[in-house]
Amino acid sequence: MLEEETLFKVERLGIIMSPDPNIPEEVEGVLNPAAVRGRDGELYLFPRVVGRGNYSRVGIARVIFDDDGLPTSVERLGYALEPKEWYELRPEENTGGCEDPRVTYIQAIDMFVMAYTAWGPGGPRIAIAVSEDLFHWERLGLLNFEPDPDPVYLVDFDDYHNKDAAYFPLPVLDPDGKESLAVLHRPVYDEEDVPKTILDPRPSIWVSFCSLEEVRKDLKALQVVRKHKVVIDPEYEWESLRIGGGTVPVMTEFGWMHVYHGVSESGDSTTGRKYCAGLLFLDKEHPEKTIFRTDRPILEPQMDEEKSGVVPHVVFPTGIDDRGNGQYDIYYGMADTRIGVARLTLAERLPAN
Repeated sequence: MLEEETLFKVERLGIIMSPDPNIPEEVEGVLNPAAVRGRDGELYLFPRVVGRGNYSRVGIARVIFDDDGLPTSVERLGYALEPKEWYELRPEENTGGCEDPRVTYIQAIDMFVMAYTAWGPGGPRIAIAVSEDLFHWERLGLLNFEPDPDPVYLVDFDDYHNKDAAYFPLPVLDPDGKESLAVLHRPVYDEEDVPKTILDPRPSIWVSFCSLEEVRKDLKALQVVRKHKVVIDPEYEWESLRIGGGTVPVMTEFGWMHVYHGVSESGDSTTGRKYCAGLLFLDKEHPEKTIFRTDRPILEPQMDEEKSGVVPHVVFPTGIDDRGNGQYDIYYGMADTRIGVARLTLAERLPAN
């Protein structure tokens, strides 16, 4: 554990965005942002902004840096997505949601791809939208898991609630060695509907694949994924209840780095849960293969703004910005109310397994 603390240094840089009480669309919180560099080199956040009644939109904000290159605040630029499709609306409750986006620039198709949680009549599902410029988005629809039923697991993955999806920015190989685009996600099942051959019923991180050749012919192929594999299950005390995806994977000399979240018992009488962040490294070509994961959090609730809010005891990583020289800024939700940023510095090697 001491070795991990030495190799993975995290420094909080502060709160970068808080809800503006004068803006009705965000009075219940700004949180869980995607982070991506635009074609202009600027860094843009896509926060979940929550209005009354838990009505969520995906906002757009430009990050402002000081003379030392530290992120300090944001400039609000409007909204990328607002609930309007049937799979984003819950009319009986007069609410709906486009939530927790992750935005990936995929150079192989020269497009920005957003995976977000659609809060609709069937509960949370993953939906996909694409953009050429980050300001105009085209919905492709819900992520479609094929085949039905899956020949390995004998279930229809479309029947599960699903969240925390993020596409890889570069092509990888699927389990059959075919050049593909891959997406991390977190299906939710319980002991009564666990996929066959799966021993741990707790929510885990999975990866699925779509053919790069098919996507180049038709972008709608992005929403059709196959060859599903479990990446990691909950293993350590800090993630004992469940785990889920976090930031878009970034390529490092060690392989794909993914900042993910884990949930454990907090002892708090309000929710009883605590959300922390850890690190996961995956094989460069075969992302279903794990190289290394931290056995303790790199970031956990410590600040008052992380311990108290709409949902207390939460740090929830969703955005990442590569600053070079082994440094990465992680943008994360603070107690489902605000957005914080912390700087992760990697060492020259991974700890020994």
